[in-house]
Amino acid sequence: MAKTRTAFFCQSCGTQSPKWIGKCPSCGEWNSFVEEVLQRDVGATSHALRKPHNVPKPVNELDTTLASRIELKDQELNRVLGGGLVPGSLILFGGEPGIGKSTLMLQLALRETELSVLYVSGEESEDQIRMRAERLGLINPRCLVLMESSLAQILGHLEDIRPGLVIIDSIQTLQSELVESFPGSVSQVRECATRLLHYAKENQVPVFLIGHITKEGSLAGPKVLEHMVDCVLQFEGDRQHLYRILRTPKNRFGSTHELGIYEMHGGGLRIVENPSEILVREDSQSLSGSAIAAALEGMRPLMIEIQALASTAVYGTPQRSTTGFDIRRLNMLLAVLEKRCGFRLAMKDVFLNIAGGMRMEDPAMDLAVISAVLSSSEDLPIPRATCFAGEVGLSGEVRPVPRIEQRIQEASRLGFERMFVARPVRGELPRVQGMEVVPVSRVDQFFSDLFG
Repeated sequence: MAKTRTAFFCQSCGTQSPKWIGKCPSCGEWNSFVEEVLQRDVGATSHALRKPHNVPKPVNELDTTLASRIELKDQELNRVLGGGLVPGSLILFGGEPGIGKSTLMLQLALRETELSVLYVSGEESEDQIRMRAERLGLINPRCLVLMESSLAQILGHLEDIRPGLVIIDSIQTLQSELVESFPGSVSQVRECATRLLHYAKENQVPVFLIGHITKEGSLAGPKVLEHMVDCVLQFEGDRQHLYRILRTPKNRFGSTHELGIYEMHGGGLRIVENPSEILVREDSQSLSGSAIAAALEGMRPLMIEIQALASTAVYGTPQRSTTGFDIRRLNMLLAVLEKRCGFRLAMKDVFLNIAGGMRMEDPAMDLAVISAVLSSSEDLPIPRATCFAGEVGLSGEVRPVPRIEQRIQEASRLGFERMFVARPVRGELPRVQGMEVVPVSRVDQFFSDLFG
């Protein structure tokens, strides 16, 4: 007989322990460990008697025929996925509560008129789904909606319907009768995801799994869930702002640097085709503390407005605060200005904000950040139609950034006339009509060129 084994799992992060402990060593939560039944061990005799379905093959004889991608109506989602939806892929879609995960997935299901879609909801009622569909203005008879949380019932419907796309909302609400624990537990999430993975691969049907996240921002459930899926989509954004960002931390079929931008409004999520035009303030008044950075997310250039405020510290310890930018990198840039350039910022409060609720990590924004900080500190507005792209090193040098030609062309298309970039090590800077490209090599020389 197979022996039943049990273990204790943290219901917050999925950490496994052979015995109960009060505080989770991974996430720090108290009293979060619950005993759960593991899957039964399979004896060695059963392995010996089982006939293998697959046989080993040389690598040169492996099947190289790849199924064509399914192009969705959502072009932003196509870009983030790497050019479309791969048949048989399992995709995990996570985000904060209320950020718009269910809205985006239902909007995707209702727009696919050439593809039969089964939308499985274990959290909402039929009235709620119908009200959301009417609010989106999309009624598609090819989109089937199922209110079910039993995994066995869902797999039975999948065998009967044979849909072309499956959306599960959410994986934490599913329950398998083979596991003796409540829905959302580590064992249930692992078992349900495994069986849905087998269904997706055997039937070549793509499956979306909507997942909850913890208060730390990581996906809830066992870490093996992220390793199991083919792609992880992360929906980000501040609920107080209109814009939402779709990233992919993991993608087996494409790049992990692509970015999708949506705008939330009363009728659902609208694709932002040109984010640079809405992220840059357009007015005739020049104010100090504002600089435009030519950033890059994946293959998409973005013109980002960086706002800085430097004022005399009221209290003894000056404050450093950022929104959308790494505060440790800001402290490094302020130290460079203090040490290499002689600007006295040690006793000043410095606040930095990236307009539009964006969160960026491109090092090419360093030049724009220090420009905005010194513009606010000296109360000197930056000349209009000027943008920046360059990384600042610890010795005060300005280092080149990749894809500089693409950044310059995007700035020229949006009407910028002057752009400060790092001096290239080899070769010449690209020339664009109507754009003055100013090369700089050091920070102390850069400010004299900027402010005269």
